[in-house]
Amino acid sequence: MSATRGQAAKADARVVSADGTEIAFEQSGSGPAVVLVASALADRSDTTRLAALLAEHFTVINYDRRGRGASGDADAYAVEREIEDIAALITHAGGSASVFGSSSGAVLALRAAAAGLNIDRLALYEPPFVVADGDDGPPRDLAQQVNALLAQGRDSDAVKYFMTRVQGMPGIAVFFMKLMPRMWANLTRLARTLPYDIAVMGDTQQGKPLNAQEWKGASVPTRVLTGGKSPAAFRRAARAVTDILPRADHRTLPGLNHGAVVMAPKKIAPQITEFLKGGAGRYSSKGEPAGA
Repeated sequence: MSATRGQAAKADARVVSADGTEIAFEQSGSGPAVVLVASALADRSDTTRLAALLAEHFTVINYDRRGRGASGDADAYAVEREIEDIAALITHAGGSASVFGSSSGAVLALRAAAAGLNIDRLALYEPPFVVADGDDGPPRDLAQQVNALLAQGRDSDAVKYFMTRVQGMPGIAVFFMKLMPRMWANLTRLARTLPYDIAVMGDTQQGKPLNAQEWKGASVPTRVLTGGKSPAAFRRAARAVTDILPRADHRTLPGLNHGAVVMAPKKIAPQITEFLKGGAGRYSSKGEPAGA
């Protein structure tokens, strides 16, 4: 199954991943391919507007991660299966593609690059690493707490726990979200994938430096974006990423916060577009933009 550049968006096109799981996606635009990787508690609907903006310049593959939306799932989860999903989409795109991911989706995209997938360029928005002692990270027993709630069938409570204890959302904000039945139902349907994102993050949120050895395979040109209104911990995480990758840089976008991919795609899309269109040899050996 190969991509046809310039075609209109295709609803629920599918590829089959290495373990036989069907992965659903929409394809739009023309030009070099870029795959969009969603964050926790999100499917491709969160990146629909961003996909439309990028499709003015690229062939955009906006997919549902496994267990979400129209994609299938398997009985057992492993991060490697999600990397294989991205590999199947890249094969569909013609054998190589750039990748954009946000939040935990950015970490999944980075893991795909470190695994050696044929990725041209990598754009990341606020990977939520916690790299400094004193920065707020999730509870150490996060996985156990979420799994316990899901095992009890308390999917809504698992979403609330994740939002308040991991994303730092005030309880009153979650209360008002629950008053919007359609929104809350959509989030609750995604609760079963929370352990997936927890696994993607691994031990990278414990307030200690990133293990350079873990990411050494990610040698492609990489841009890490952060929002100027986001907590400073995101900028510390971004600098940590650029410090360990050989061809990475960091940009802070004024006025944006962690929800910008959904809430302000028009402010993010130009940065992604400029970077993905950049030529080879843009970076110095220290990972700084040439001429910076």
